[in-house]
Amino acid sequence: MRWSGQAIDVDDGALPGLTRSGVLRTVQTPEFEGITFHEVLCKSALNTVPAESRLPFRHTVNAYRGCSHACRYCFARPTHEYLDLDAGDDFDRQVVVKLNVAAVLRRELRRRSWQREPVALGTNTDPYQRAEGRYRLMPGIIGALTEAATPFSILTKGTLLRRDLPLLRQASARVSVGIGVSLAIGDHDLQRALEPGTPSPRARLDLIRAITDAGLECSVMVAPVIPYLTDSVSHLDALLADIAAAGAVGVTAFPMHLRGSTRGWFLSWLAAEHPALVRRYRELYGRGAYVSPEYARWLADRIDPLIDRHGLRHRAELRDVPFHNAESPGAAPTRDAVSAAPSERTLF
Repeated sequence: MRWSGQAIDVDDGALPGLTRSGVLRTVQTPEFEGITFHEVLCKSALNTVPAESRLPFRHTVNAYRGCSHACRYCFARPTHEYLDLDAGDDFDRQVVVKLNVAAVLRRELRRRSWQREPVALGTNTDPYQRAEGRYRLMPGIIGALTEAATPFSILTKGTLLRRDLPLLRQASARVSVGIGVSLAIGDHDLQRALEPGTPSPRARLDLIRAITDAGLECSVMVAPVIPYLTDSVSHLDALLADIAAAGAVGVTAFPMHLRGSTRGWFLSWLAAEHPALVRRYRELYGRGAYVSPEYARWLADRIDPLIDRHGLRHRAELRDVPFHNAESPGAAPTRDAVSAAPSERTLF
């Protein structure tokens, strides 16, 4: 039975932020040990990105809040604080699930005012994190967008996207579909330390190949590039070679930024695992969220020739590339979406 062996709690009084979100029930299950799901009914599915963000899309859909990928550097961590949850362990382990997101999206896409503008999936938390294997929200979202003749893009680290390749192929016959895989770390040990809940680099390379074998183009987000850990020529060259061999059509890269509470969460890990780098990070980032302009130029000069060498320079217009993981300087993160600085959309 679906609920066999699971603890279900309908008293959400201990989570005031989630009370405001209208949580229906809280679920824990042995197959997702250490993760708590808070099931809610959302009132809206489409989020509108502020015009000043200058992103290549104006609308996003996020079926989940919080993410079991547990990436130490994740820019979206501060959004959990809107729920009175912390941006550290709670973000990794307290996952909000919008049970009715596909139905609400269908209703919104039927409005006469809807102009079929591109919609981005995966802008805040990963749509193919482990929870998707249980809740299966993405097929309904893909179907709703396709039926409404609305172009969309997906960015993910989750190999569960393989399940929906037939749906995505069908959708691509009717609307523009952009697929991006995020793969920034080629070293397995470092990946496990920084992204403990994500599929391995090898598994994501296999996903890229599966996407291309299905007749769909796949872009890759080599981001964030982590200063002094993943910015060496040897690491970048090997990673780009593997990405090219897997059949990707292009890559986008930019250095890691550390905004709000994400900064403390990442630096606490750095102090424990690489204490010799703490001083260098303080010098590189200062009091802000972004690397120095000098480092950004240095990284661009380093990675640009490697991208050319492996034939991975994007030929598409910026609007065709599924972006996330970039925020605008001086702007607070929104509840379900973030904005990007023009200088961080791409390094090239």
